[in-house]
Amino acid sequence: MRIDIMTLFPDTVNAVLHESIIGRAAKKGIIEINCIQIRDYTENKQKQVDDYPYGGGWGCVMQAQPLKSCLDDVMKKARESNPDFRSRIIYLSPQGKTYTQETAKRLKNDYDHLVLVCGHYEGVDERFIAKCVDEEISIGDYVLTGGEIGAMAIADSVCRLVPGVLADEECYTGESHWSGLLEYPQYTRPEVWEEMAVPQVLLNGDHAKIETWRRKEQLRRTKEKRPDMFEKLEFTDKSDIKLLEELKKEESRLKLDKPLSYRQAAAGDITEIMEIAGEAKKLLKRRKIDQWQGEYPTEEIFLNDIENGECYVVLHGEEICAFFVLADRHEDCYDYLTDGKWAGTDNYCVVHRAAVRDGYRGTGASAYMFKCAEKRAYELGKQNIRVDTHRKNKAMQKLLKDCGYSFRGNVNVTSEPGHDPARQVFEKILKEK
Repeated sequence: MRIDIMTLFPDTVNAVLHESIIGRAAKKGIIEINCIQIRDYTENKQKQVDDYPYGGGWGCVMQAQPLKSCLDDVMKKARESNPDFRSRIIYLSPQGKTYTQETAKRLKNDYDHLVLVCGHYEGVDERFIAKCVDEEISIGDYVLTGGEIGAMAIADSVCRLVPGVLADEECYTGESHWSGLLEYPQYTRPEVWEEMAVPQVLLNGDHAKIETWRRKEQLRRTKEKRPDMFEKLEFTDKSDIKLLEELKKEESRLKLDKPLSYRQAAAGDITEIMEIAGEAKKLLKRRKIDQWQGEYPTEEIFLNDIENGECYVVLHGEEICAFFVLADRHEDCYDYLTDGKWAGTDNYCVVHRAAVRDGYRGTGASAYMFKCAEKRAYELGKQNIRVDTHRKNKAMQKLLKDCGYSFRGNVNVTSEPGHDPARQVFEKILKEK
């Protein structure tokens, strides 16, 4: 059994785990325990491993980069030692499942190599957990200043099950909360790490929305990760009840279990593009929004977009779940903006004809679609991106605001003769990536 412990205090952990029974077993080569200093893997002279949390709040959050770089080195050395190692990466967290003797037996029986990650401060960047961690473990329903005590407890309890550590198997075969909500996800710099972005709501400075999002994530996480804790809770606050109703509705939606990506549309995609456009037209009709209610947009228009290289499709795995058109040219009707003014320059792109497949609404695919449009606009050297939507399309207006777009005023469009031309226009200034 090999155990690698990623920590900011390797000397402290080494001092405990290389003493007594576990220490003697390590000296005999029955087990191997290594303590690795995370700070050695920083990319700055100050060896800084933490930064302030996006969205505000107390304390600091450990950055993903030093943790990932440290983990990569740990795994490289482990594979060099034994390419057949069955490895498990564990983050010590109060949000993990409670550690038990059964957990210790499982880890000893199923794996030859454990990597124990010790967090500190207000936790670690959520993206490291999502990308690199196999499971989260808690040693109890209480909070410590770091993960070292939990890591030492796991290392000790697993190693003592390894044959030869204790004098006889019978030494262990005869052995046998504080309730509440779990914490919301934490994120710190950089804003985008390995193509994983911080939730947009944390970047817009709207503290009321941030608090609502955090409360909802607390409810979601507790229900998903600790149903035993969740069942003990009683909710009487109307805002909590509303959030729980939203979560229930979201649970019935399609889950994004495959990666999202995007690419330029091809002529062979036209059938699916028209299907999604047809679904969008029906939705707008149900909501009594006079947009896309005539022949527009036609197949001919989309084929022209594709030929010009302006149409893109968003993929969930291999399935097309959305499309958008990004026009790299001047929009004449935007010159006649009323009730406001543009904040950006004339060096802009415009999002036209965007829609998401019915089953993907509310899954995050819509926000991802706009992220793709922004990324492409930036690659084209644009400084800002603009989009218009019908004045009654409240759902699209909310999505745009949630994605960081600002309302700039009103215009009239000419693309749908015989239908309501009034549109609200939004704009987002593109930051350097």
